[in-house]
Amino acid sequence: MSSNIYVEAQMLIRKPIEDVFEAFINPEVTTNFWFTKSTGKLEEGKAVTWEWEMYGVKTNVTVHQIVKHQLIKTVWGEPSTNVDYEFKEMEKGTLVVIKSYGFYQEGEDLLKIINDNTGGFTTVLDGCKAYLEHGINLKLIEDKFPSK
Repeated sequence: MSSNIYVEAQMLIRKPIEDVFEAFINPEVTTNFWFTKSTGKLEEGKAVTWEWEMYGVKTNVTVHQIVKHQLIKTVWGEPSTNVDYEFKEMEKGTLVVIKSYGFYQEGEDLLKIINDNTGGFTTVLDGCKAYLEHGINLKLIEDKFPSK
């Protein structure tokens, strides 16, 4: 049974909503701040595989809904979790809100997954902001868990 708990991370990115939305749909952009490989663009009703080569990790991502420039609803991870990306046009740019929910863990395991999701999605948004606003790939995901 999944819990009613959700994780939320948000960031204002000082770019037009079209550019920010595209950054999450198009792996040619997303690979500059998040995963290193993808089997394709996000499309409603389709599944893709995202890969983080430096960690030897892959995950299947199923896209349930896309509302252009507003919302991307996905399910991914093991065990699977719902992850929604919301986009809101603001005076100074685009507010991106990432919500993760549908956790099945309990107790200490739930606390760990909440911590991992909060930190992970905050790092993604930080990397996205740096890349879209300044053209800098900070390698935040790669450097989060350095092997040596």
